[in-house]
Amino acid sequence: MAQRNVYSSKDDPEDSQSAEEVLHSVIQELDALHQNVKGQLNQDITRLQSEKNHLIDDIEDLRDQYRKLQSQQMESLSGRYIQQQQLWLKQLAQVLAQNLQDLLVQRFNELSANAGHSLSSPIPSGEFPIPMPPTNYDERASELLAALDERIDRSFQMLEQDLSSYESELSVRLNNMQTLERQGEELLQNLVNRIREELEEEEAYLDNPFDAQDSYPEESTNSVNSVRPQVLLPTPATAPQQAAPPTATGKVASQMQAGLVLALSSAVVLSLFNVCLRILIKSRNPRVIFGLFEVPGVVTPGFGNSLLILLMRLIVVMALMPVLATFLYPSVWKDIRRLFQSGDRALWGKVLGSAFFLFLSQVLIYLAIGNIPAGIAITIFFIYPIVTVLGSWILFGARPSTIGFLAMFGITLGLILAGLPSFSAAAPGGGNVGVGVSAALGAGIMFAGYVLLTQMAAGKLHPIPFSLVNFAAIFVFSALSLWVPLSENLAPQIDQNVWPGLIMGGVVLGVLTLFSYLLNNFAIRFAGAALASVIGTLGPALTGLFGFVIINEKLQPVTILGMAVVTLSVAAMSVERMVAPQKKAS
Repeated sequence: MAQRNVYSSKDDPEDSQSAEEVLHSVIQELDALHQNVKGQLNQDITRLQSEKNHLIDDIEDLRDQYRKLQSQQMESLSGRYIQQQQLWLKQLAQVLAQNLQDLLVQRFNELSANAGHSLSSPIPSGEFPIPMPPTNYDERASELLAALDERIDRSFQMLEQDLSSYESELSVRLNNMQTLERQGEELLQNLVNRIREELEEEEAYLDNPFDAQDSYPEESTNSVNSVRPQVLLPTPATAPQQAAPPTATGKVASQMQAGLVLALSSAVVLSLFNVCLRILIKSRNPRVIFGLFEVPGVVTPGFGNSLLILLMRLIVVMALMPVLATFLYPSVWKDIRRLFQSGDRALWGKVLGSAFFLFLSQVLIYLAIGNIPAGIAITIFFIYPIVTVLGSWILFGARPSTIGFLAMFGITLGLILAGLPSFSAAAPGGGNVGVGVSAALGAGIMFAGYVLLTQMAAGKLHPIPFSLVNFAAIFVFSALSLWVPLSENLAPQIDQNVWPGLIMGGVVLGVLTLFSYLLNNFAIRFAGAALASVIGTLGPALTGLFGFVIINEKLQPVTILGMAVVTLSVAAMSVERMVAPQKKAS
């Protein structure tokens, strides 16, 4: 079975040094701007504080002048009052003298009248006119002084209120300026810190990308045996894109068509891979290719022989995969070197764990295809979407939707329809039906473990280096498994005369693996992972069809119905996962 990439490729920036210099220059300019703005604000605050102090001093001077003026007015009023009293006393003395004079004249006239002779004519009382002092002058003066005092007090109170309002307003403005200054400093500091953090993250990623928070886009397909299906991944909602111009729309449409063709070609190559694997394994009766010539097979079905076939296939893959990986992603060796230098045990555990689960899945699916028809084995293998959805629900809290539950029910029903007829009759070619069905179920469950661990490692390692490390780890696991002594039932059983055929079969399987990997990678680039995953659901149907056309491997109608139900159910899960982000975005 072929392994496909779970992500899309993404090149590292080539001008990282120039970007770092630009970011450093931006940080220096922002620091200079921050210091300039801070200095200007400090100057303004100092000037306003000095003006405030001057205003306070002016207010105190006005208050002192008011007190002096009030005391001077009081002293002036006191002097005028004394002068007025002296004037009143003079006027009173004149009045008293006039009254006394009148009394004396009147008394003298009376005495003269009584004596019978008149000394002189009566003296008129108006001879000495003396004006009478006004009786309400003191009250009027007191009222005027009181009114003047009240007017002055009112004026000074209004002046004091105005000065107080000006002072409070000035204080408020100073506080606002200080608040704005603090906010400006915080904004500039946050901006500088943000740029510095991004620069540090970029430097950290350049030194060790697995500790940085940079993530690669998650891309996957729903292929038969080695690719993480899109229906099992939480896909982030994206913003609706603007309508493209007619020329761009035509270009996108042509790329989409090319991607669909490439995805279909990848599914066809994978199906041919399964049929070739079926041909490579011996059966009771030799298989007839296209009804023209017989092929007896190379190895008998068994655990050890499956390990040997996997190792032969991986020898070819590891010889050609580095060249293909460098072509698809030039920075693959740089990322692998950083992975070894990172010391990230958690990431290494996920990478090696996913490779181990994929290794077990490959061995078991080889064992299943050797015992039951390839179409039935691949259909039963598709139990992994159910296990993966349930595992994602338990581990990540991604509860499946109603369509997801219905699709899981449909997959279960299809697996029952596809598997039960195999127990009712002997398997074609004399294989063990129980071992074949159990191995296919185990392969699907192991592949689900690979999918979940790959999903946990998503975002920390580019998909192409991840696939290369996976292939290398599977190669090591296969070699170690064959090196370890196994029991007679599990050990490889190979005739020395079949080694040339086994080597040729390994070369064919390895080339088909890489060819499928390349087609799948470009299909994801052109059509996207979602559409590629929908095309990948045709794996069981295409495998059954090619098995019938190439080696005349007939299937019962109930089995074909089960394969159709499984294909439609998995396709429904893929379409539902593809449409969900668009609904969220709208």
